[in-house]
Amino acid sequence: MPCSINSRGTAFCKLNGLLQCHNIYHSVSPSIKIPKEIAGIKLCCRGLSSSQKVSYKSSKKDTSECLPKQAKVTICGGGIMGAAVAYHLAKLGWGPHTLVLEQGSVGGGTTWHAAGLLGIFKPTLAQVKLCQSSVALYKELEEQGYPTGWKECGSLCVARTSDRMTVYRRMKAQSVSWNIPCELITPERAKEICPLINVDDLKGALWIPGDGVGDPYKICTSLLQIAQEKGVQVIENCSVTGIRSEHRKVKVIETNLGAVESEFFVNCGGFWARHIGQLSKPTVKVPVHPVEHYYLQTKPVPNLDSMTPVVRDQDGYIYFRELNGCFLAGGFEPVAKPAFEDGYIPTTPGERRLSEDWDHFFILLQEMLHRVPSLGDAVLDSLTNGPEAFSPDCKWIVGQAPEIRNYFVAAGMKTVGISAAGGVGEATAEWIVNKRTKYDMYELEVSRFLGLHNNIKFLRDRMREVPGLHYKLQYPFNEFKTGRNLRMSPIYPKLREAGAVFGQVMGYERPTWFKPPSALEFMPNGVQPFEVAETNTFAKPPWFNEVAEEYAACRETVGLSDYSSFTKLDLWSKGREVVDVLQYLCSNDVDVAVGSIIHTGMQNDQGGYENDCSLARISENHYMMIAPTIQQTRCKAWIQHHLPADGSVSLSDVTSMFTAICIMGPFTRVLLQELTDTDLSPKSFPFFTYKEMDIGLANGIRVMNLTHTGELGYVLYIPNEFALHVYNCLIHAGKKYEIRRAGYYATRALRVEKFYAFWGQDLDTSTTPLECGRTWRVKFEKKFIGRDALLKQRDEGVKRMYIQLLLQDHDPETDYWSWGGEPIYRNGRYVGATTTTGYGYTFKQLVCLGFVRNFDDQGVRQRVTNDYILSGSYEVDIGGIRYPAKVNLHSPILPTKYPDQERESYFATRDKMVTEPILRQQQ
Repeated sequence: MPCSINSRGTAFCKLNGLLQCHNIYHSVSPSIKIPKEIAGIKLCCRGLSSSQKVSYKSSKKDTSECLPKQAKVTICGGGIMGAAVAYHLAKLGWGPHTLVLEQGSVGGGTTWHAAGLLGIFKPTLAQVKLCQSSVALYKELEEQGYPTGWKECGSLCVARTSDRMTVYRRMKAQSVSWNIPCELITPERAKEICPLINVDDLKGALWIPGDGVGDPYKICTSLLQIAQEKGVQVIENCSVTGIRSEHRKVKVIETNLGAVESEFFVNCGGFWARHIGQLSKPTVKVPVHPVEHYYLQTKPVPNLDSMTPVVRDQDGYIYFRELNGCFLAGGFEPVAKPAFEDGYIPTTPGERRLSEDWDHFFILLQEMLHRVPSLGDAVLDSLTNGPEAFSPDCKWIVGQAPEIRNYFVAAGMKTVGISAAGGVGEATAEWIVNKRTKYDMYELEVSRFLGLHNNIKFLRDRMREVPGLHYKLQYPFNEFKTGRNLRMSPIYPKLREAGAVFGQVMGYERPTWFKPPSALEFMPNGVQPFEVAETNTFAKPPWFNEVAEEYAACRETVGLSDYSSFTKLDLWSKGREVVDVLQYLCSNDVDVAVGSIIHTGMQNDQGGYENDCSLARISENHYMMIAPTIQQTRCKAWIQHHLPADGSVSLSDVTSMFTAICIMGPFTRVLLQELTDTDLSPKSFPFFTYKEMDIGLANGIRVMNLTHTGELGYVLYIPNEFALHVYNCLIHAGKKYEIRRAGYYATRALRVEKFYAFWGQDLDTSTTPLECGRTWRVKFEKKFIGRDALLKQRDEGVKRMYIQLLLQDHDPETDYWSWGGEPIYRNGRYVGATTTTGYGYTFKQLVCLGFVRNFDDQGVRQRVTNDYILSGSYEVDIGGIRYPAKVNLHSPILPTKYPDQERESYFATRDKMVTEPILRQQQ
């Protein structure tokens, strides 16, 4: 018998035997569930350290007397995240003003069952810096005598496929800029580091010696112990029941023990965070959902090295580590199971214990035994199934809520809260105390979401896919398969019928490229199947040729693209209040002639970009703002926070009211002129201006003479009821001009080639206009947010500069491509990294945008000048191969069959230009 049962009914089962049991039962009938006795489980559901309590001084429990009447900051959640926020607030001197509320016992949420892995490599530099901060904190605590369980055992990431090794080569190249010591190794060397693993099917591995493990519970209680010593009050068995706000600012926190007046509230509720968000008015949307997460633990294994590294076999979805002489092994299965699908979020530990599902865990168990054959002889101790919170995009959720000021969120840590806590806690505390943080957090902020992301049915659907992304091979332009066909423009059916292959951004279905007519395959009902874009390579993508033709149409005939996902806001007032507000918010001069369009940044106090947008002056006191798609919630919240309290300025999100169609190319003027009586001549309707006009039989269409790509053309903002009619008119009239539909990949290629910066990739909250060649868009003679910081930077000089690099000696047919994040070398020394990259179809070579710094011999950043940039010899490291590159500082002039002075008059990136082209002509 592979399993035996003692007199108490407890099964002793070796893992090989468990696998045999599963196969035997399923060979008889796949529907039969393994009996618990044979499965060898009397489920303990205990955490890693529930029996290893550390010294922790708890406040009084179950009485309202200990609950203070006031607290400057109230933190909801006594897990590792809430503890980290409290610790850092105390470190900044706010300990006596900080209150931590925990509905049960400290560390009793997801902290109790976390696996304790502390890996530094994360998808982005921002997340890496936060993890590095966490590890540094835990090391410091250990040195001070506070238990954390920190052990620097290293991590070994193994690769079964060539593409996984390509990922590791890219990580190794990035490690220079991210300051992560690591080494690419052979399977044989991997076997030397960890003799336990089977290496027969491996291509290689990445060894990260500085990684380690920790004890989440010990870290949590140590942080709270220090916080209490500095004045923080911790109340257990105290549940938050409501958050009252006044003038959209946190005012009172209601609990089962009474009410607390508070200026700040921090939602560290783990998988309860969404429910806690619903306790306020207005509701704060925190889109997280619990997912079942499994790991097994064995009985002690003889001679198991305590310094066994963490092994991650991502192609097999699994990880394992050593814990107190035992194996602990878990993973992230490709199709996950959402927890608590009935909508009830349990509060007691007993209710939170999820039952085991060995059938679901089987795929992970198979891979564990394949990678570590000796694991099969280990005796099973327990299978832990605990709920873990994931967000819809598999990123952490932090920052100030857009709905209520002074309401902060730190949740959705997707099983790696121990890695995130130290850094996220520090950033959150800095936000609260200093109104800013040294970390660039925009990609993680809660304001990146819309209401649809908080829809419970959407979350349940998305949660089946998200956990698997943890270990899934991430190709460029990765797209979700779940939660699709939500936001669609009225012309979506026509685009789909025409062969559109879709990507999704902020819930919008946006064509990425179009299949040629010969490749279309219709279903029996005559409808073109919905297709999600895939790249699935790190080299020349499969859509290259189709995008080349779309690109050519945009440059030489007519290209048509759906811009409907762009953020669209209307701002107006009775008097000049809207002008005054925008003058203060924007670094460019927005007090321009009616009908003009101005491109401007909205800077923060440090001069960084909070928004990058175009403003069309519709009338004297009415503007329409066009901003990046991903900014829909974020920029609206930024503006709302700065509007006059008297309500004199109105703001309306009109994104869903208009369908936006962009037509670009040298024949767009003659095409559009056929459909409207409005004079479109350059004298009557010059570049960078706006007109409302009739098109076809439709009226009230807002037309802007720009394309956001540098090509001639127009963006038509069409009331939705007219969108299909206008689209049909354009397609029909455009046939004689060889009109072609163009997707996002083609317009992106146009922008990269012309050196256009992208918000969220090139521009962010720490990037200033002076660093990216946009000084000419900053009007220092007026008062605006960030002016003082930019004046100081102008006087002292910039410490980094935005450049364009054209790769040389690179064969796009056979070599791996640059996809962003690659190190840049100047004269053989690391100086920066690429941000946005793409193929230049006119240049016929890869184009990389990025930032370059000037480091002295001590590694200190120095001033960067044009001479410094132009005097260097550059290389870009793509997966360990350095390619020479030609540098550009300004937007290049691209050859075309149809040169046009108007098209070449506007550039996105250059130093000397007094104002926008149309305004210069009018002076």
